[in-house]
Amino acid sequence: MRVLLFSLVLFLSNTIFSQSNLQQLLEKHNEKTIPYIYAKDLKSISEDVIILDARELKEFKVSHLKEAIYTGYDNFNLKKTLKKLPKNKKSKIVVYCSLGVRSEDIAEQIKKSGYSNTFNLYGGIFEWKNNGNKVYNSQNKTTNKVHVFNKEWSVWLKKGIKVYE
Repeated sequence: MRVLLFSLVLFLSNTIFSQSNLQQLLEKHNEKTIPYIYAKDLKSISEDVIILDARELKEFKVSHLKEAIYTGYDNFNLKKTLKKLPKNKKSKIVVYCSLGVRSEDIAEQIKKSGYSNTFNLYGGIFEWKNNGNKVYNSQNKTTNKVHVFNKEWSVWLKKGIKVYE
């Protein structure tokens, strides 16, 4: 009984601690200029939503959200990206990256160009996968692999196979 209770306390404290650390990480790196959307809410959206991947191409090729449009980050081109978006500036757009840091920068540019219904995926593809959602490889087949950007950020991916290259 004691072992079970200890395990439960350890699990709960680790879960709460992990969530608060992610929140702290995002607060440290983001300005909160773009509202977050959470994985469970994005998954439940029945209306059309445009999903933009603000990671680098090598990350996108390993895995991405279904029907995500690659935009990149280091070589992001606003004009090219805008051509891929609907003319309706009220369209719902969700931008994601690994954790939600790079995606805020890209989402800010999208919003400044007139798309007022733009969101940042909280915790990025890592939280998406951690919540048991599917990701797709370059052949659009489901995969458990997720590019983790670097060793430091890789600790945030709890489910899936970590890819570094």
